[in-house]
Amino acid sequence: ANVTVIVFLMLKILCIYFFKEKNVGMLGNAAQSSTAYGGAPGRAIDGNRNNNYWQNSCTHTKQELNPWWRVDLLKPHKVSTITIVNRKDCCATRLQGAEVRIGNSLANNGNDNPVCGTVTSLSAGSTQSFCCNGMEGRYVSIQIPGRREYLTLCEVEVFGVLA
Repeated sequence: ANVTVIVFLMLKILCIYFFKEKNVGMLGNAAQSSTAYGGAPGRAIDGNRNNNYWQNSCTHTKQELNPWWRVDLLKPHKVSTITIVNRKDCCATRLQGAEVRIGNSLANNGNDNPVCGTVTSLSAGSTQSFCCNGMEGRYVSIQIPGRREYLTLCEVEVFGVLA
């Protein structure tokens, strides 16, 4: 357990943060591959980390191959960190393998942009932060590649500054 804590702290130290950075995701426009059960894409950038889907703060796509969610930051940004909040009331493993991408291209709905990180394990209701170290882009996308799945995000926070 001590080794895990030390490795985590070392990774946090290596993460680049910017002076006066803020959650720029909240200022953007969200879209997703489809919408089911009223889970509109803007719910992931509403500033509400409530992780119970039925409290109307989480997104939800239909069950489909390669579901995706994306936020347009309106201008290119240097991104230090992206934090994802997982659903708590059920379905925690759905995000397994999701890729977090940043870039300036909308080709393939932004899912061809460079990868900042991949969800390896995210328990119900927990958060995972990805250190993007100043990757630049206008679009941040999250996709579950290679399988038919629902994509639900209770919050996505994108910390950075204008590029």
